[in-house]
Amino acid sequence: MEEALILARQASHMGEIPVGAVVVKDGEIIGRGHNLRERNNSATAHAEVLAIEQACAYVGSWRLSGCTLYVTMEPCPMCAGALVNSRIDRVVFGCKDRAAGCLGSLINFNNYPFNHAFAVDSGVCEDECAQLLKSFFENKRKK
Repeated sequence: MEEALILARQASHMGEIPVGAVVVKDGEIIGRGHNLRERNNSATAHAEVLAIEQACAYVGSWRLSGCTLYVTMEPCPMCAGALVNSRIDRVVFGCKDRAAGCLGSLINFNNYPFNHAFAVDSGVCEDECAQLLKSFFENKRKK
């Protein structure tokens, strides 16, 4: 989660919503990403999607069995769908997303009969992840 927080801070310095994500397999980070929606003018350039894409390229497959995604904020519907489709085994997230979170806040993707489900752990470095987002939006409002 520390690496995901570093990536989230990088996103914040770029004017992006500070969310960072890493994919880990066998103790090694194989995918990294932070939000790039503004820079790339892309609705799909979320931290999770970018980390998943990099991890898939690393392993040479769209299947990320045996992998864990660490992300600073609860995934949205698009990212939760990417987690199902990539066959990630486990997701660890920091703070909840009460506006769009799909691993327990608004809905829980694992409650639906998709062809894959994954373990979920939440609240890891929660205060630090939440504070990063809170500070980002406070600064944005001041400007």
